[in-house]
Amino acid sequence: MNSDSAGELERFLPDLAQARLQSLRLVDGVATIVLDVTGLDGLERDRLEIAVKDALRAAPGVAEVRVAMMGEKRTRSIIAVASGKGGVGKSTLAANLAVALARSGIRTGLVDADIYGPSQARLMSTEGERPQATSNKKLLPVASQWGVPMLSMAHLVSPGQAIAWRGPMAGNALSQLVDADWGDAELLVVDMPPGTGDVQLTMLQRFKPAGAVIVSTPQDLALMDATRAISLFEQGNVPVIGVVENMAGYACPHCGEVSDPFGSGGAEAAAAQMGHAFLGRVPLDLEIRKASDAGTPPAAGEGPQAEAFAAIARRVATWLANQRQPSAAVA
Repeated sequence: MNSDSAGELERFLPDLAQARLQSLRLVDGVATIVLDVTGLDGLERDRLEIAVKDALRAAPGVAEVRVAMMGEKRTRSIIAVASGKGGVGKSTLAANLAVALARSGIRTGLVDADIYGPSQARLMSTEGERPQATSNKKLLPVASQWGVPMLSMAHLVSPGQAIAWRGPMAGNALSQLVDADWGDAELLVVDMPPGTGDVQLTMLQRFKPAGAVIVSTPQDLALMDATRAISLFEQGNVPVIGVVENMAGYACPHCGEVSDPFGSGGAEAAAAQMGHAFLGRVPLDLEIRKASDAGTPPAAGEGPQAEAFAAIARRVATWLANQRQPSAAVA
């Protein structure tokens, strides 16, 4: 069968593929199909591609199937906030980074991708909220009072319910959250789970963040795990925007003396050693802990705690703006 008779293959295609078919060729056993996937989210595109490949492989004369998808492209940038281990304040940093970016004028949404241990609903005071769905079955983000729409597994399951899902189910849950109807949001801050597991791989393969922010405490063990997180993003060709040192110095509320229970400067030194930017420090501060537990992100207020997050947000925003600048012409 040659390219002139490839039309005979159309009858093997699922109805949805026939409706979205742009072209179909068969040359030397290789079927090449172009589909218009406008309006489909990432999961729907994956399902369509699998169905088309399965269908065409069953057709006579087809040894290989190549699928190209055309249509709307993602114009929304994604920033992954990640750490190599839990307990370093990654979720607190993600929530406050999203709020600080929104306060700077960037239309920002927040995704809690920590499928098994979601905490953003508490941090952003949206516990008990349930998202609605659009007519095309996309989730509508929950509105927070801080100007940041958001979605979390905590909005989809009962409070305290354990989520015992294998990797593919967690990956599909991530797709639902990221592919929601985010309206005019131009940036999504994604709070990644700790480590380098299935959810991280799904994010890299399916959504390809514009960049990653790595969070670590100054201590050596946390830095070792942060290095692994950096390595994962580098392997996935995702730029590391920089490293944040959290819990960096504790100021006694009574005498004002600053101590360093987790060490000092380790994250900055590690970032320099690996050739990555250092985005700033967030202190180990009782007020940050109290505000976070109360669902009031410190970045939404004023004072030194808010400024710590605002400074990091400015560096991230500058990095994003530089990425969008066209390359200078070479004379």
